[in-house]
Amino acid sequence: MSASDLLARCTFPPARTEVTCAVSGGPDSTALLALAVEAGLQVTACHVDHGLRADSSNDAAIVRATAARLGTRFDCVRADVAPGPNLEERARIARHSALPHGSLLGHTADDQAETVLLHLLRGSGLHGLGGMRADDGRRPLLLLRRAETRSLCDELGLPVIDDPMNTDVSLRRTRVRHELLPLLDSIAERDVVPLLCRFADVARESTDHLDREAASIDVCDAAVLRDAPPVLARLAVRAWLREHDDRGHPPDAATIERVLAVARLELGASDIGSGWQVRRSGGRLYLLRRR
Repeated sequence: MSASDLLARCTFPPARTEVTCAVSGGPDSTALLALAVEAGLQVTACHVDHGLRADSSNDAAIVRATAARLGTRFDCVRADVAPGPNLEERARIARHSALPHGSLLGHTADDQAETVLLHLLRGSGLHGLGGMRADDGRRPLLLLRRAETRSLCDELGLPVIDDPMNTDVSLRRTRVRHELLPLLDSIAERDVVPLLCRFADVARESTDHLDREAASIDVCDAAVLRDAPPVLARLAVRAWLREHDDRGHPPDAATIERVLAVARLELGASDIGSGWQVRRSGGRLYLLRRR
């Protein structure tokens, strides 16, 4: 399939818009760069070097050469991540912090399906089931498949980097990709990625509507929160906690239930993670930073 065929299913901004594409050098981000050029955008390829491998500078060199071939500007930023627990999440946070604001990302439908399953496993609630938003302007490839991005790179003769982390099944996302999704395909006797993506769309439409309803709730008024319909109370708490959460993902369902337990006087206070605690005093709920 040609670049122009794939471009018809992408959501890039208008031609001549200045954009930065996050380019790791893998097939998805390399295809993102090529398609952004095809869309007539003024593109800068930005590569983030995590310093996790001794030869990571080679990745930057490959992306630089690809950018030169496609006629785009190139930038490389360093965001060191030390080996250790929760490596994938820490690398993601470091990468997004290092990228210029509003950078385009090469997430595909396959990434969306993995994200929905990961959020489900993490217990993130309704919003997690909505996956990544397609209308935030940052993920123009979200309707494409991973096989299509690799095929495009092959067709254009663009070199791609196969990151060893993408086959490391000690990482949860990688295990979902290589073990869980193939198992679900086998059980369903069909490709489940489109099913999960459609499910995410429906979940996101539903939660967007409910969010508007929940916005009218004074989440700090314990009595109001206690008497609100449970689904709206949970969404109001979720929005409240997200204002103070620096982890880059929404609070999970168990955390939200602990806040509601404080509102119902079942708990006097509760730790909710990221160094925060919720307390009730004089009928009001307060978020306090733990010492």
